[in-house]
Parts: sequence; C-alpha cells; structure tokens
Amino acid sequence: MDDITIAKLNKRGEGVAGDGTVFPDALPGEILRIGGPEPVWLTRDPDRQAPICRHYGECGGCAAQHMGEALYRDWKRDSLVAALDRAGLHCEVAPLVDGHGAGRRRATFHARFLPHARDEVGFMRARAHDIVTIDACPLFCPEMSGALDAARALAADLRGLGKPLDIQATATLNGLDIDIRGTGALEGPELRKLARTADALDLARVSNHGRTVLERRAPEVRFGAALVTPPAGGFLQATLAGEAILAERAAAALKGAKKIADLFCGAGAFALRLAADHDVVAMDSDADAIASLRRGSGGARELRPVDASARDLFERPLRPEELASFDAVLFDPPRAGAQAQARALAASVVPLVVAISCNVETFARDARILVDGGFAALSVTPLDQFRFSPHVEVIAVFRRPREAKRRRGVLS
Repeated sequence: MDDITIAKLNKRGEGVAGDGTVFPDALPGEILRIGGPEPVWLTRDPDRQAPICRHYGECGGCAAQHMGEALYRDWKRDSLVAALDRAGLHCEVAPLVDGHGAGRRRATFHARFLPHARDEVGFMRARAHDIVTIDACPLFCPEMSGALDAARALAADLRGLGKPLDIQATATLNGLDIDIRGTGALEGPELRKLARTADALDLARVSNHGRTVLERRAPEVRFGAALVTPPAGGFLQATLAGEAILAERAAAALKGAKKIADLFCGAGAFALRLAADHDVVAMDSDADAIASLRRGSGGARELRPVDASARDLFERPLRPEELASFDAVLFDPPRAGAQAQARALAASVVPLVVAISCNVETFARDARILVDGGFAALSVTPLDQFRFSPHVEVIAVFRRPREAKRRRGVLS
C-alpha cells in the first residue's frame, strides 16, 4: 500500500498525482491510499461539493460537479492560460465569466436499440462509448423540460430501423425544434409516426439530417431586434445568457467602427445585433444559415440591411485586399478555428479584430497568428456557458498599435 497526494487537475478535470497517475474523482491536495482494488481517500478537499445530478460520474457530459467554486473557476481559466502558453503567448487572461444563465437551450441525445433490452436514450458514458440512460438534466433551461421525453418518443418511432440515432433538441420561442440524424432518408411510414408524435408532444419542428419533415409552426429565436428561424439542425450558442454576454462585449469593443465583417456568422446572432449601429457584411459556409439571416434582417425595419452571403471561409478566406475596406472584423468559427482567415487578417490593414471561440487550442493558434501579424491582445476573457464540462468559450479583442497601422499605410 502506498499513500499518494494529488498534485493538480488535468484539462478533463481529473486528479493527477506527482508520478502522472490519473484519478478521475480526485482533487488537488487530497491524499489517496493505493494498492488495493480501489483507491481509498485518506483526506478530502474541504471545499469538495456533492454532485447535483445522480448520473454524475457515469454521464460524460459533466466533469466538475465535485469541485469547489474557487477551484472550478481557476481550472476553467487555467485551461485557456495553458493553451496560450503552449502557443507562446503570455497575455493577461481575465477571470472566468459565468454565462450559464437559466441553463442550456440545446442538447444532443443519443439513442441505441438493443435486442431483448430496453432502448437506451441519453448521453455518452464518461470515458466509454456506450449510453447512459438519463431521466433528467439539471443543466437544462426550463424550456428544455420536454426535450428528453420527445427524444425518447421519436427514437421509439424509429426503433424498427435498428440504427443508432443522434437527436438534437433546441428550445426556441415557439417550442422545441428537433433534428434527427443517423437514419438516412426517411420513408412514408416513419414520417407519419414522427408527425403523430410531434402533434402529441406539441413540437414546433422535426427535421431529418437538416431537412424539415414537419413544421407545425416556425421555431424562432431573437437576435437583438430581429426574429430568426434558424435552419433545421443549425448552430446556436449553448445558452441565451452566454450569447448575450458575447454580443454585449463584442458590441462594446466594436463601438465606433463604421463597417464590420462578421465571419462564420451563422444565422446572425452577432450580425443582426451589430446592424443596429453598423454597416455589416456577414459570411458563412452554411447557405441555409445565411438564408435565415437574410429573412431576419428583412423583417427588422429598425436595423440596417445586412449584406449576407455564403462563402467557405476555410477554403476561401477573405483576402487582405478584400479586408481593406473594413474598420473591424468579428469571427466566431467552429471548433477547427479560423487559421486561414487569421493569416489573411494578419496580412491585412484591418485595425481591430474580435475573436470568439469554443476551443482554447485553436483559439490560441489563431491568436498567435494575429499577434505575429502585428496585433496586440487588448483583452482575453474565458466564458463559462458549458457549466461543469471542460469546454470554455473565449472572447478576445485584438488591435494594431497606432505605429503598426502607420507602417502599413493606414494612417498618414
């Protein structure tokens, strides 16, 4: 038997001993006795918390319900600091901002069908590939209260296909919006079953791989003054509070800029808010999202029209000469980041960039490119809208120093 002390947390929230051994539920400073079938805790962190969910430890969605508040906030912030350090950037990182608000408005459930056994509908198991069947999630906003029942019922409708399913549920102003993936194209009998379930559960829309199969009423979300029906299965920020905080901080940073490019704009969460005070050009590879943005822009008379177009910014980033007409650029790419676009920005004369990211590693890589191109990081802020998970949202503001702009011919 040996006694070991937990030295730190890794990025997944697991305790790590001095020799590198990982203990999933351990916290820094705790002492464990090892050598038996299971570790035995000799001391516990006095700030250790009781999990708020009975599925914690099995469900892979949460990693940190056992952490005290101070440790949790430091762990989240430190994941961003460590990523920046690995990229060779040592800029100031602000304290973690809480963006959970009323809770998550989006979730993807997984459904698996086992012969002679109960259907499994829930989330992926921690450190495994099977499903944890859940009965509720305490992190959901109230409008998601019927999402799990809807996922179970829709999965049961498609049980005969024998295929594993992913069922994305989104809470909108008009009810739940459901997108089912993994089935392939659905035929008449399955569609009729889904229609009956949608009626029974009062679902706003049901889609299949992003193709609407039933819309009882248009699911809408509000982006500032605009009402938008997002594309079926489309992207939204995880929480309303998180989206509002990001939008407010972006607007504050962009104040005074006349013409702004919103790149990887999605359905317009930021573009349509910014259009109240700025001329906005918005681009995204998702043509359906761009169509949703245009409809939302056209229906909001108090906004300036948004020039929105579909463009694959991974393959065709805006070139430096195209960027020359903009006073500022905002970008919010998928987890893969915006490497090609960051390189073009670094080579451009754009004076101000607001970067939003859901991946600290690709954010740090793109930030390194901007800094190498002459930008200085004015602020870097981690945002927590994925409570208890290892994921961190980031918003950062980069500006070229006045001298650098003069050298690039921006100032006379």
